[in-house]
Amino acid sequence: MEEWYHYALLIIVGFAVGFINTLAGGGSLLSLPVLIFLGLPSNVANGTNRVAIVIQTAIATAGFKSKGVSTFPFNVYLGVSAFLGSIIGANIAVDIKGDTFNKILSMVMMAVVLIIIFKPKIKIADLEERLTGKYLWVGIIAFFFFGIYGGFINAGLGFIMILFLHYVNHMNLVRANVTKVAVVFIYMLSALAVFVLNDKVNWKIGLILAIGNGTGAWFASRISVNKGDGFIKMFLIVMVVIMSIKLWFFN
Repeated sequence: MEEWYHYALLIIVGFAVGFINTLAGGGSLLSLPVLIFLGLPSNVANGTNRVAIVIQTAIATAGFKSKGVSTFPFNVYLGVSAFLGSIIGANIAVDIKGDTFNKILSMVMMAVVLIIIFKPKIKIADLEERLTGKYLWVGIIAFFFFGIYGGFINAGLGFIMILFLHYVNHMNLVRANVTKVAVVFIYMLSALAVFVLNDKVNWKIGLILAIGNGTGAWFASRISVNKGDGFIKMFLIVMVVIMSIKLWFFN
């Protein structure tokens, strides 16, 4: 952070990441390399990125609520489960080559694309959301494991959560997205705490990045509600394809 343009770069990248994360997911695959480029060790970059994500998801949740869209208390139940998983994930040291990890994640992302494209369409108008009983418990268990991954690195998890909520809980994509954002805010608090306690956060860089993240998230939260499911579906497909190519060919 020795040059003025580093600050501008952080805010611009942050805006893109906040927009991408709020509409779909995978934004950390953009912000983490930039933070490392600016000289942060990878573990500090991972921790610093959490500062921006916490602020981003808080603002996005407020943006969705200002449009009258909320999934409380369902999102809190899932969020608490993911919160506990995130503590585990943030403390895990995984001994795996970065190149191998990226290729595995790339294949997961491409599988997500195929699900989005070829999964039979759910006629949400003809079905009720499944937010109680066994579907609530299935969600709580699944989100505990999502939280473990989210605490570890988080990149790309938004795609999986949206699809899970859409196909298992029968949420439309807008409400699935709203739920995802609130859940990420909750579990990211515990992940950030772990990184802070281990002195792996650069607050100055994290807060500057958060200016961009928060602004992008506010715009995305309002656009997604206005545009509806079709817009989010197309954005999901485009972003998953881009992230998969990036992971496979450009490590």
